Amino acid sequence: MADTSTLTFLGASGTVTGSKYLLTFNDRRVLVDAGMFQGEKAWRDMNWAPFPVDPASISDLILTHAHTDHVAYLPALVRQGFQGTVWATEGSVRLAEIVLRDAGKLQELETQEAIEGGYSKHENPQPLFTSADVDRSLSLFRSVSFDTDVDLGDGLIARWTRAAHILGSASVNVRWKDAVDVLFSGDLGRHDHPILKSRGTPAGAQYVLMESTYGDREHPEPTVPHQDFADVINRVIDRGGRVIVPAFAIDRTETVLMALSEMYREGRIPDVPVHVDGPMAMAALNVYRDESLDEMREDVSVDDWMGMPRIGEARTSQESKRINRANGPAIIISSSGMLEGGRVLHHLSRALPDPRNAVVLTGYQAEGTRGRALEEGARQVKIHGRYVRVRAEVIRDREFSVHGDASDLLDWLKDLDREPETLFLVHGERQVQDVFKARIEDELDWNVAIPKYGEVVSLIPNTPDPEDLELSTPPPAAPGSEFHE
Repeated sequence: MADTSTLTFLGASGTVTGSKYLLTFNDRRVLVDAGMFQGEKAWRDMNWAPFPVDPASISDLILTHAHTDHVAYLPALVRQGFQGTVWATEGSVRLAEIVLRDAGKLQELETQEAIEGGYSKHENPQPLFTSADVDRSLSLFRSVSFDTDVDLGDGLIARWTRAAHILGSASVNVRWKDAVDVLFSGDLGRHDHPILKSRGTPAGAQYVLMESTYGDREHPEPTVPHQDFADVINRVIDRGGRVIVPAFAIDRTETVLMALSEMYREGRIPDVPVHVDGPMAMAALNVYRDESLDEMREDVSVDDWMGMPRIGEARTSQESKRINRANGPAIIISSSGMLEGGRVLHHLSRALPDPRNAVVLTGYQAEGTRGRALEEGARQVKIHGRYVRVRAEVIRDREFSVHGDASDLLDWLKDLDREPETLFLVHGERQVQDVFKARIEDELDWNVAIPKYGEVVSLIPNTPDPEDLELSTPPPAAPGSEFHE
């Protein structure tokens, strides 16, 4: 029987979240990333649909990095029967434990709040997964080193290369019998991450999956960094208000603290209490401080992040409530970055109706999220079952992004040592991907495809002609989904 191999797009296709790509090599099934869908309700509902293949039939999960939209669906897979090995860099293993434990507690907490608040449409709300599922998931992790071939058996070799997006993040090249190779970019950082070592360049591959989050734009490079952020802090302090900074607990909290410390040392903002609210963010800070991981830039130290005189850490819910009830100027950094859950929602419920306050968005806001609604000027947002008026000032500081912009992404492609047979654009909104696709075709003249959710592609060894690429019929639509085509 002839060898067969396929690639199925089960997430981050038509959206920026829920990254999941299924590789099949004869009877072997390998999943690359296991992210949760976020944003629009139709996508979030997909988290609850039965997985398109039996999770017990998946032998391995290859992880690019530990953000929620790349790893947080893992406990749901385990709950459905997955018992394979999870391969990730040491930094990703450490951060994934933090993300998954927080996600398990959040699932249980939100379920309990929905029951007590009576705002769930279900008679008996249940969590997507529990803390017990998280414990089972963590036992499956195995750490790998950067730039080292890892033998997965059956002729499968995987190799991780620094992506400089967050600690532990990587691009991953998967080779099978030296006949088929697929390169997954993961989320790519910019040329110069403010904290981490620069990204590396992986070997090229026959098939490449490239993230395209910011494929239609260039990041600003202002003369004075974060001036809008500094200005809003000063305005809010003058009027006795509070600045709420929704920030991803991993990497973004560190870079926000670093920016605040630099602005204070330069005299651009005054001494004001800064509260980092969340055990997840504090646990991530501890991992970033671990020099044994050898991922930090040599010219950056912990002192560069923690330079504000009054930085407080709220680890318990009681400490968080005390911060929320307090009066007077302050800066509160809390997750989640797209306002989809977590302690930041309690701070927003109090802060948004008061025009003295401000919200500073520090990262990408996916379609359908509260963060995108605020960014687009919403006059009210729904939080915990009720509509909250938005009178607070809202700004977006675009300088914090550690996703590569269009030029960063294009340079990564140019550095590959060969042109792929097909480049697939994933992890992006369709209008952005259309722009980036046209730019790649104009500048590189490559064969570029934008896959749909559920699309299956045959990976043909040593294919000389891109026209030989076979697109097969996608699997049946998952219950409640309108995205399978």
